[in-house]
Amino acid sequence: MFEVAELGHKVSKADYNEKVPTLRTQLLTVQQQLRDHDYSVIILISGVDGGGKGDVINLLNEWLDPRFMRTNAYDSPSDEEKERPVFWRYWRTMPAKGTIGIYVGSWYSNPIAQRVYDKISNTELKVRLTQIKELEQELSDDNTLIIKCWLHLKQEQQKKRLKQLEKNPETAWQVTERDKKHLKMYDTFVGVAENVLTETSSAQNPWLIVEGSDIRYSSLTVGQHILDKIKSHIVHCKQKQEIPPPAQPDKIIHGNQPSLLDSLDLSLSLDKDLYKEQLNFYQGKLNKLARQAHEKKISSVLVFEGWDAGGKGGAIRRLTHAMDARNYQVISIAAPTEEERMQHYLWRFWRHMPRAGRATIYDRSWYGRVLVERVEGFATENEWTRAYPEIRNFEEALTDHGIALLKFWLHIDPEEQLRRFKAREQISYKQYKITEEDYRNRERWDDYSLVVNDMVARTSTQSSLWTLIEANDKRYARIKILQTYCAKLEKMLDK
Repeated sequence: MFEVAELGHKVSKADYNEKVPTLRTQLLTVQQQLRDHDYSVIILISGVDGGGKGDVINLLNEWLDPRFMRTNAYDSPSDEEKERPVFWRYWRTMPAKGTIGIYVGSWYSNPIAQRVYDKISNTELKVRLTQIKELEQELSDDNTLIIKCWLHLKQEQQKKRLKQLEKNPETAWQVTERDKKHLKMYDTFVGVAENVLTETSSAQNPWLIVEGSDIRYSSLTVGQHILDKIKSHIVHCKQKQEIPPPAQPDKIIHGNQPSLLDSLDLSLSLDKDLYKEQLNFYQGKLNKLARQAHEKKISSVLVFEGWDAGGKGGAIRRLTHAMDARNYQVISIAAPTEEERMQHYLWRFWRHMPRAGRATIYDRSWYGRVLVERVEGFATENEWTRAYPEIRNFEEALTDHGIALLKFWLHIDPEEQLRRFKAREQISYKQYKITEEDYRNRERWDDYSLVVNDMVARTSTQSSLWTLIEANDKRYARIKILQTYCAKLEKMLDK
């Protein structure tokens, strides 16, 4: 694979000086064009030590407009990053639509290094690469352009480059003991890298392998490749936008299939005295378990979905009343902000992942993509259909990291919902909760019921089960939620 980058390619200084002004002008032009489009560009610069990655990146920052691009350099993860799932550090720095993000030390660096040092097996590496391909596919499906460049050197060239850097007092600092150690492991490193590039190079997201022995050659080659890829992507996305019809409300097909929601017994209830007794017991239990989870650095993510007036807010307050306010955050999800619309829809959920031992509670969540966005036509069929595997991958990343993930659907019947709507209209401090949209949504109750059934069936996995809550009686619902969370924390602590 790397033979193509070991042929001694060079560019003379005269040719370089002649070509750079034209290339730079074209890059700036296409960067300005990109600003008017609703997708971003991610550029991954990887390669062997001494391959000139820093030089190429510095030139890209010189050639392009830095106001609309950002370079993200990653080394060993910080304590804050270690406490979140692996991809969190990358999701939080994703470039906004219309901008460019350059990644140095991307999601490939750690798996390659761990395999070179024999900290993971080939099988584990394959799992990591599968996760990377899923991430890149999700970004590509959202029209993000991913450009992957690998700067390569032969072992003799790498050795010579490191010596040159070490001799110059101004560049000697760039050569570390780790670089010298890696030089001795060259064959192992190249073998692992070749496997990784072969496994993750696709027609949609291919790797460009560039010889790094001559900075003029490598920078021109990378710059021209970036220019060509962005220009091609702009044309491709423009053609794609001309073909599909605009998103429109989903035409839900009703049949006689049994519904999970219909199987719930909404007559379940608790009398007031028993409720108070159990509330006191389970809040006390949760307080103790939450403190233990904090000490053991076990995080929690709780998702609350359900009908309007289903009791999500009241249930959340009964949970948080038992928890230390310093160790949880409640995220209320509404229509995305302007900043959030400039990102992949999962970005706003990734950014709120809790640190070790803490909890994030979502009042509505990423499931909006397959619920309200599907039913009301805010997402195309292609968007909400592919959201199912994207959500499963997202939740798997959380549970694989050891996060306690709980998902609640609070179910009530239409009559109970209407009763609660009318009651809210009579209470001054609850009137703001009732809108015309709440009444309008009732007209599509049957549609939403089928979509919820579909959602639960397609996203309830062994590691992230849905808990369906019979919520016609608020007291019963609150106790069941407290019980479920306590049981989950006990299970996690036992591990």
